[in-house]
Amino acid sequence: MLLEFKTKNYKSFAEESSFSMVAAPKQKGLDYSLMKTKVKGKVIHGLCSSVIYGPNAAGKTNIIGAMDVFRAIVLRGNIRNSEEKSSPNPAAAALELIPNNNETEGKPVYFSVEFYEEEGRDKFRISYELELDLGAFLDEEYSRKIVSEKLFVNSEPIFQRTDELRIGNLKVIKEYLSDVAEQNAESVSEIAKISLSQDELFLTNGFKLVFSQKFTKLIVDWFTNKFMVIYRADSMQLIQRFADPKKKAVYVEKTTDKAAKLFGINSNAVGYVVSEDEPDAKLYSVFRDMQNKKSAAIAAEIFESYGTIRFINLFPLVIKAIQTGGTLVVDEFDASIHPMALMSIINVFHNDDINIHHAQLIFNTHNPIFLNSNLFRRDEIKFVERDDDNHQSILYALSDFGTTGDKGVRKHEDYMGKYFISQYGAIKDLDFTPIFEEILEREGEV
Repeated sequence: MLLEFKTKNYKSFAEESSFSMVAAPKQKGLDYSLMKTKVKGKVIHGLCSSVIYGPNAAGKTNIIGAMDVFRAIVLRGNIRNSEEKSSPNPAAAALELIPNNNETEGKPVYFSVEFYEEEGRDKFRISYELELDLGAFLDEEYSRKIVSEKLFVNSEPIFQRTDELRIGNLKVIKEYLSDVAEQNAESVSEIAKISLSQDELFLTNGFKLVFSQKFTKLIVDWFTNKFMVIYRADSMQLIQRFADPKKKAVYVEKTTDKAAKLFGINSNAVGYVVSEDEPDAKLYSVFRDMQNKKSAAIAAEIFESYGTIRFINLFPLVIKAIQTGGTLVVDEFDASIHPMALMSIINVFHNDDINIHHAQLIFNTHNPIFLNSNLFRRDEIKFVERDDDNHQSILYALSDFGTTGDKGVRKHEDYMGKYFISQYGAIKDLDFTPIFEEILEREGEV
């Protein structure tokens, strides 16, 4: 379960911004699916959902993009550019796109994540942070380096890397240490210091090889399987691979097909086709000829609507999140999907009887229907606002306003109505009329 994500100097977020998934103090009501657990005497109350509002170009996608970039860096283990260019987020592969484009001199970029994870009977509150010197915007030739890298487990420092490497209290992960590290911690630390590379993560390189492959795997597995970030709704695609890619086949996943029929597909079924030429599975619409007892399949993009395809691609990730207790982060979750279908998915995350593993759903949207005190808690509703003068974004929650004073937000208040009169900010009054008046005026002069 994600507890907090922070970033600084990532695109429009010049100042440090914190995206918290921990319940704010003194927030009462709507206690659905709150994760309540105790780690080393400290109680954690984690949120199961969050919705992000703000005008176009405010930075809503940037906060999700920052999560996606951080995830990509951890999974490849370095801050070099990736040769994989198929990602919908260019900054995940080309890190020179990260720094703020208004800064003439590059400032360090900061990422940190804190999450809760269980391994058997062990409970861990893991905090991992990176500070990177990537140079200025578009400076591809800059000699990058990791300024600092820190790992904390249950508030205990495991390692802290700056110009030097300091190994902290390893007792908290004693059962996960390699035999060599457990018996010769000091000598192993010296070996680790020598192996440091300025553009490689210590976590997935030296720490993994010398100290604990098992604990590194626990962290990397969370980033791989439980931190599911879908950047840019228009390019979302779910790829399924099968054990026998050489044999052409149509595979209909029963649960997804059942959900698709409830959603309202036009074909008899939807499935995934894999062939010799393209081992990656692609979504197809399946038609059954009951008279000849045969089936035919055509590409879903030809027959189904974009909203249908997007729902079918998204639904397996919802299932995975619910089954594993994962965190699903989606840019423009509501794009081309009817609000009632979205509401049903949200209700699954809010259902204590179904969301037993404390899965999380985080999404940004322009749809005001979710600004509802009966649907989301105040600490679950976030806003992103961008300053017109310095073009910097800020992130805040509805709960940050408190409950007293002129700007206080009270329980069961009309969130939607107050938002549209700019009570909470993060909204822009647009008037395109002068543009068209100018066009008509020019036409009249001709």
